[in-house]
Amino acid sequence: MNPAIEHMKSFLVPGKRAHLIGIGGVSMRPLGLVLKGMGLEISGSDMNSSVSTQDLIRAGIPVFIGHRAENVSGADCVIRTAAVHNDNPEIQAARAAGIPVFERAQAWGVIMQNYPNAVCFSGTHGKTTSTSMFTQISMNAQRDPTVMIGGYLPVLNSGHRVGKGDLIIMESCEYCNSFLNFFPTVAVIGNIEADHLDFFKDLADVQKSFRRFAGLVPEHGHIVVNGDDRNTLDAVQGMDFITFGFSEGCNYRAVNASSDFRSFDIEKNGKFLVHADMGVVGKHNIYNALSAATAADLIGIAPEYIASGLHDFHGAGRRMEFKGTFNGADLYDDYAHHPGELQALLTAVKSLGYKRIICAFQPHTYTRTAALFDDFVNVLKQVDIAVLAEIYAARESNTIGVSSWDLVQQVPNAIYCHSLPNVTDCLRRLAQPGDLLLTVGAGDIYKAGEALVKLEF
Repeated sequence: MNPAIEHMKSFLVPGKRAHLIGIGGVSMRPLGLVLKGMGLEISGSDMNSSVSTQDLIRAGIPVFIGHRAENVSGADCVIRTAAVHNDNPEIQAARAAGIPVFERAQAWGVIMQNYPNAVCFSGTHGKTTSTSMFTQISMNAQRDPTVMIGGYLPVLNSGHRVGKGDLIIMESCEYCNSFLNFFPTVAVIGNIEADHLDFFKDLADVQKSFRRFAGLVPEHGHIVVNGDDRNTLDAVQGMDFITFGFSEGCNYRAVNASSDFRSFDIEKNGKFLVHADMGVVGKHNIYNALSAATAADLIGIAPEYIASGLHDFHGAGRRMEFKGTFNGADLYDDYAHHPGELQALLTAVKSLGYKRIICAFQPHTYTRTAALFDDFVNVLKQVDIAVLAEIYAARESNTIGVSSWDLVQQVPNAIYCHSLPNVTDCLRRLAQPGDLLLTVGAGDIYKAGEALVKLEF
C-alpha cells in the first residue's frame, strides 16, 4: 500500500474539507465533484475563470480565482495538480499551517478503492480512444459509470462523469509514474514505446513502470495486454495476463476485418463473440476496440452492448475530429504527438481516398522531439506536404537547442512556420479540392485549423 494514499484515506471522508488547487483542470473538476458527492466539503482555486469553474460554482463548490495563501484557511487537506509547484503561495501556506498536501492521482487512487470494478486503460498511445470506447459501451449497457478521460467524449458532453454504479473508468498515464497510485481491478496496456524521456531513462525504464502498474491488479482481477506488441509482452513476462490482437493465440482476436478496418469480428478463445461495425476507421482503432471489448466482456457486459457501443462511438475530441472544409479540402484535427501515434493516423487516412495529404504538425516538447527525431522524420516523409509549426514547449525550456526547422531540413516538401497564424496562411495557400488537411499535435495546433475554417465563411 502506498503510504501517502493510506494516510490520505483518513482525510477523504464525509465532513472533512479538501481544497483543490487548479480545480478547473480536466481531471481536477470531476475530482472535486466526486469528492463532494462523497460528503466532503470542497473548495478550490484556479488562475482563471472558465466554463469549468462556473460549473463548479453552480454545483455548490466555492472557487477562488487566483492563488492566495488565505484560500487554504480552514482546509483539512490540499490536493494539487502536477502543474502546481512548491513555490505556489497556497502550497506554502498549507505547509506552514501543517495542512497535508496530496497529489491528484493519489486522490483518484483513494476513490478507486470504493468501486468493485476499476477499469484502467494505459499505453503509450491510444488510451484516450480506448477509454472512450469502453465508456460508450458501458453507457449503452446502462452501467452508470464514473469516468475520467483526458479528452472530450460526446456521449458525456465532457471528459468526465460522476455515476452511481459499481464501475469507475480511468484513463491512466505513466508519466511521472502517475498510474502507480491507482487500484485497478482490470489493467489494460495497449502498447509500450519509449516516451516521456524527460522522466524515464529509456524504454526499459518505461517497461518497468508498466510492469509495476500491472502488478497492482489483485488476484481476482485481470491484466489485459496487446498480444501483438513485443514491448508490452516483454514487460509483463511471467505474469498472468489476457491478450488481444490479430495474431493466432490471442485470447480476444480480430478476424475478417474490412479494408478500412471499420468492420470486423471478434473471437474469444477461437469462438465467435461479436461482430463490430465501428464509427471510426484504421487498424489502430481495431486495437483500441479490442482492448475495450475485452475489458467489457471481462466485467460481464453483454456482446450486444459491445457491438452497439463500438458502432455509436465516432471518436473522442481531437482524435481524427472533423473540423470543417476549406476550398474543397476536408480538415481534421488529431492529438497524435508520438511517432507511433502519427504513423497510425497516417496509415488510417491513406485508405480514405484523398488526392493529397497535407499534415500541419506541431511537435510536443523539446525532449521528445530530440529523443525521437529520426522517427518523426521517417513518419513525416510519408505525407505529400508537411507543414511544421514550431515545437510546443509545454512544461519545458529549450535547453537542448532543437527546433522544428531541424525537422524541415530532413523532410522533403516540408514547410517551416514559426507561428500558428503562419500555419493557417500556409494551409490557406495550399488547400485544393480533394485534399485532406490535418492539424496534428498535443499543443494548440488545432487553433490554426479552426482559424482556417472560419475564413471559408
